[in-house]
Amino acid sequence: MSNMNQQVSIHLPTRMDLIKKHGFFRWYFHTARGDSPFKRTLVHIALIVLSFIAAYPVMRILTVSIRPGDRLLSTSLALIPADATWDSYYKVLFERDFFIWLWNSLLITASTSFLGVFIASTAAYSFSRWNFPGRTSGLIFLLATQMIPATMLMVPIYIISSMLGILNTWKGLVVAYSVTSVPFSIWILKGYYDTIPVELEQSAMVDGATRMQAFFRIILPLSAPALAIAFLFNFTQAWNDYLLARIMLQKPELYTWPLGLQSMQRQFQTQWGEFSAGALMVSVPVMILFLVSSKWLISGLTLGSVKG
Repeated sequence: MSNMNQQVSIHLPTRMDLIKKHGFFRWYFHTARGDSPFKRTLVHIALIVLSFIAAYPVMRILTVSIRPGDRLLSTSLALIPADATWDSYYKVLFERDFFIWLWNSLLITASTSFLGVFIASTAAYSFSRWNFPGRTSGLIFLLATQMIPATMLMVPIYIISSMLGILNTWKGLVVAYSVTSVPFSIWILKGYYDTIPVELEQSAMVDGATRMQAFFRIILPLSAPALAIAFLFNFTQAWNDYLLARIMLQKPELYTWPLGLQSMQRQFQTQWGEFSAGALMVSVPVMILFLVSSKWLISGLTLGSVKG
């Protein structure tokens, strides 16, 4: 009996173990996956080329940001120029309203993301669990709104915001962003709610939970991957938007970072060094968000592919 209770542990060799055992070239050409060496070589070359193409713009921006002055073009191919300097970063951080732009963007983006996800999660739950008149036509209408170009919505949003008295305020921009992003989020969450068995909520309600308690304590925790996708979609849309912010905001103290960076562009001269330094620094919050949400992001991107 004692032997039966003992757990049998099986150690599967990792890729590094195989490389250490056989050497890299032997592992690559003989012991790796079943694909032929020629196919693997082509795949790796393609991945290296695509990675370089993706990283090249970022490297160019980095190079411009550490050049002295505002030199945009140079004949040198060096990633780090010989006369590299951090002056552009210093000017952006301490001589510009960079922190005000960043704070305004974070405030507007975070408010938009939480408000949009809250509205979309409750609306999607209604579409998923109840069969009311107009349900199908409502879903089709929400899908149809995503086919309208964003530029067509600028004038209606501006007029409605002016009538409501929220023009030139961060609240108006939050409402405008939420209106444009909620329909797509509803479709994401509705599809995920459909995969969750109704019996889970019914069991909770039999044990005494209300419908709202079952929703917040049972459904929402199980929907973390879909909620992460919806939150990320709302965040990136609001964070990177320039056109709607340009129309809605006129006061410099309310500028978001796209408007702030655009203010560095003059009629006859543009501070390319400061522009590039600011562009690199504002990308940090988005990269942190992607890293933090990566564990939900991978499962969320495949949601709906398998329904069990």
